Amino acid sequence: MASERAEPVKGPASGSSGPETMRALVLCDVGRLEVRDVSRPTVGARDVLLRVQAVGLCGTDLHIFAGHANYNRGPDGRLIPLTEQPQILGHEVTGVVEEVGSAVRDLRPGDRVVVDQGRNCHSEARVPPCEYCATGDSHQCEFYREHGLTGLPGGLAEYLVVPAVNCVRIESDLEPAQAALAEPLGCVVHSTEVLVRTPARYTLRGEPERRVRAALVCGAGPAGLLFVQYLRNVLGFDGTLLVSEPNARKRALAERFGAETVDPGAVDLAEVVRERTGGRRVELLIEASGSGQVVASIPGLIRKQATVLLYGHGHAGVELSVLNSVMFMEPTLLTPVGASGGFEPDGRPSTYTRALRLIEAGRIDVGSFITHRYDSLEAVPRAFLGDHQAPDYIKGVVLL
Repeated sequence: MASERAEPVKGPASGSSGPETMRALVLCDVGRLEVRDVSRPTVGARDVLLRVQAVGLCGTDLHIFAGHANYNRGPDGRLIPLTEQPQILGHEVTGVVEEVGSAVRDLRPGDRVVVDQGRNCHSEARVPPCEYCATGDSHQCEFYREHGLTGLPGGLAEYLVVPAVNCVRIESDLEPAQAALAEPLGCVVHSTEVLVRTPARYTLRGEPERRVRAALVCGAGPAGLLFVQYLRNVLGFDGTLLVSEPNARKRALAERFGAETVDPGAVDLAEVVRERTGGRRVELLIEASGSGQVVASIPGLIRKQATVLLYGHGHAGVELSVLNSVMFMEPTLLTPVGASGGFEPDGRPSTYTRALRLIEAGRIDVGSFITHRYDSLEAVPRAFLGDHQAPDYIKGVVLL
């Protein structure tokens, strides 16, 4: 494991990198982060060079750091180990345009933007687009690559080069730390759109007799808190909204955002759910914790033919047989990933645009759960090595 503060590797002194290099936090191996001087990316005709301002730290970053996940595959599908190809993490990114490519007409130096970190057919101006991009499923693009996750350099660096169409201009004085959270909100926007449009026995809209009366969100981390707000403030869900969360600070935020909360460590969650729903149990369950034990508990929480949205990743500690009892109840299982969506007339991602505008308008509060801010690349390893396990930690953001 790395020490709490990673030291830069030998090379130009800190702050004196030449014009062809930049400082970046590099994941060299499982559990090993180093601040290094690396090559500064070059700007293509359709690209922009961003000076990174803020990067949100995601649970996926923690999984990659700990060796529980690796999304970097070669053309043959082989997983590429970090020792062979180190990675620069960071996919929740906002920055300032420093330089534009020769073909870019709608951005200029000084513009503040949030980034869709996924490269798809629209990013690369591929004609015709693949079937997934053509239907708005951009994160399933047949040729998909992702900055900070699939081997492309991420935002934990001084600079980042991305296609100009992947950048959505910030139209307010929104602080960088909050702007960076347009990406996780975009994932929640996509997930709820999948939820709304999927035919199921119980729906959030439609005939009253088939409408969701009670919903349960398992986990009040950043994703769970965003789901609560989106259900209440955007979709206008006015039914019973329960949140299961063992952390008192997170429960308090969920209550502030309009949910009733349950501490699953203090009471029998299934019993409480039955009491608060008049014995019906919930018609909608959103799994946002990544806990395998939560999946095992689903049969006691949902009504038959309920909808179960599996959002969290991880779920270690249980075997696949836990699904037997879930399947017996014939739920609609949804597994949306990323911030997929259509594209604006100028090619920019609709989901990121919508997420950013919701934050700018104050309809979704992301500032309340940013608990940890890191003011340098050298400080970031603290988040990976211990801070994220602290009782007061909800969301960390790196400010550069």
